[in-house]
Amino acid sequence: MPLGWFEIPPNIFTIMSRNYPVLQVALDLMQSKRAIEIAREAVKGGADWIEAGTPLIKSEGMDVLRKLRAEFRDRIIMADMKTMDTGGFETEIVARAGGSINTVMGAADDGTIMEAVRAGRKYGCEIMVDLLGVEDRLKRAKEVEGMGVDYLCLHVSIDDQMMGKMGSEGIGELVREVDLPVAVAGGITSETAPDLVRAGASIIIVGGAITKSPDVEGAARTIREAITTKEPIDSNRYRRYSDSGGIRKALMEVSAPNVADAMHKKGAMVGIGPVKPGLKCVGPAFTCRTIDGDWAKTVEAIEKAGPGDVLVIDAGSRHISPWGELATWSCRMRGISGVILDGAARDIDDIYAMDFPVFCRSTAPNAGEPKGFGELQVEIECGGVEVRPGDWIIADDSGVVVIPRERAVEIANRALDVKERENRIREEIRRGSTLSEVLELEKWEKRQ
Repeated sequence: MPLGWFEIPPNIFTIMSRNYPVLQVALDLMQSKRAIEIAREAVKGGADWIEAGTPLIKSEGMDVLRKLRAEFRDRIIMADMKTMDTGGFETEIVARAGGSINTVMGAADDGTIMEAVRAGRKYGCEIMVDLLGVEDRLKRAKEVEGMGVDYLCLHVSIDDQMMGKMGSEGIGELVREVDLPVAVAGGITSETAPDLVRAGASIIIVGGAITKSPDVEGAARTIREAITTKEPIDSNRYRRYSDSGGIRKALMEVSAPNVADAMHKKGAMVGIGPVKPGLKCVGPAFTCRTIDGDWAKTVEAIEKAGPGDVLVIDAGSRHISPWGELATWSCRMRGISGVILDGAARDIDDIYAMDFPVFCRSTAPNAGEPKGFGELQVEIECGGVEVRPGDWIIADDSGVVVIPRERAVEIANRALDVKERENRIREEIRRGSTLSEVLELEKWEKRQ
């Protein structure tokens, strides 16, 4: 029987008996049906607590808490409300909908936090303070401890993770200085969870490494084992990167469509495709502009570019080729990752046989003359997209996408996130659903 508006979860203090460290699964999805199915699998794999994530609550409202409580009557259910105002009222709503814990932001006013605590005592709901965005976390932690909150949370936001920020620095100091259980959240995997437990974390909050897995039960079981044994288990998934070497690794794992999705459909070149399907190139752009097939600058670019670079060429003509077999051989010998040519290539059969990634707009048998007109390492336009020296390029059978150099780390990580989410959706389709059913497209059609 679902909980009514005035019914408090049964045996709340029995439910809240603790055996730390706890594995909490964060359900940051849009659809309650998907979230509940994933929660079932996660619990089978060893998840202790269930979190209705902020996106899920904003999408489905308090009804999702009622559904989770009806399904998991013996589990702690945390509502990640991220309360910033009306602390008492929102805590009351959470409790009456079946939630065990409400999160209040540490950046909220003292009055908001104290009202949440008072309401929590009245309605049987505990309060976790999220220190996301707090500059002096230790100082604020001591202050909210004095207000009577029940938990603290060190949280690296999803958007910060995409920028390459990792870990929960300062957890050891917080555990030593504050007498409250400390939760940690933000990109945690079976590789990183043991370090956090050894540092003193009581609650390990895991989202994507469980919820995006095709095998949720197995993923939860692996992380549960890592937490219990305090030994890292190699997952080879759900990693995020923070430097140029990481950018290349990440982009080699994803597709050009993944990147285009991560960039909200920006950066995709038009009309440029592979000479030979099945090849991929990734790397920072070394740009070249030439005129009417003049191939002198394109050859000079090969000598000046570094290993791993991608030559991006504005050829100035679709009918006269500045690129052929010998230039391609030179690229291969110099360690160039690939060539993107807004213009014509020739010697197509030889380039095809070389298995070297060349992407072009057209083909033509005739070559230009090496007159030396043009420029290197300047901003150009290729395939209708602005390309600057150092912008990152990913090219595969679906096409070519340009990533602004200042966003390369972020977009590489977001593309990984896109791929991971699709992996889970693919599994749900494999089980008999359809894409429309998984995403509830009719419900989420834009309304005017």
